[in-house]
Parts: sequence; structure tokens; C-alpha cells
Amino acid sequence: MATRGLPELDVARAQRWAANQVPEHVRDEIRVECDVAARHLTICECRPPWREDFGPEWTRFPIARLHFTKTTGLWTLYWRDRNLKFHRYRYLEPSPHIHDLLEYLDQRSDPIFWG
Repeated sequence: MATRGLPELDVARAQRWAANQVPEHVRDEIRVECDVAARHLTICECRPPWREDFGPEWTRFPIARLHFTKTTGLWTLYWRDRNLKFHRYRYLEPSPHIHDLLEYLDQRSDPIFWG
């Protein structure tokens, strides 16, 4: 069964991965979350409000997008530019395993994702 067209196990794996990116004792200062859409997952860095006039909502900053192509069964990594547009990341080939993309992000070897 798929969640919005995405493999449920992969969605759960990405959400668990995101939740484990930040130690529990600092989650009131920063979180990493995984937003689910019809054909992709977006990894976001979330920060609490820092000014009262901006309201009570946390700031969501997209870090990477994991796009799933149903016909091929492949996950592809995308990076975000300064204009919040996503582009295919050419240094990592698409994979049938979302774990490969998450592992690559874990390595933090390219500052294009985590700065």
C-alpha cells in the first residue's frame, strides 16, 4: 500500500530518519522533519519563532527533496537553490532504496544541503 502514491515503508523510514537527526534535549530549538506530498518527500529544518510579531509558527526551511518515480521505482535526490527551487542532484544516481539517499544526506559531505 502507498501513502499518497509513495511506498509507505519508505515514507516511514524517512520520517524516522528525520526525527533522529536532532538529539531530544535540543528539539525545542531545532527539528528536522519530513513533509509528505504526492510524489516526493521534503526534508525541512525547523526552528521556533524568534520574534513575537512573526507569530507562533515554527520556521520551515527546505533542505532536500526526495522524489519517487512510480514507473521506475526509483528515488532521486534534489537540492534547493537560493530561490527555493529544486534541482536534480547530479552527484548521486537515483536508487530503488530511499536508504541510499538518506545515508548520503547523513554523511553531510556536500554543504549544498546542510550549509
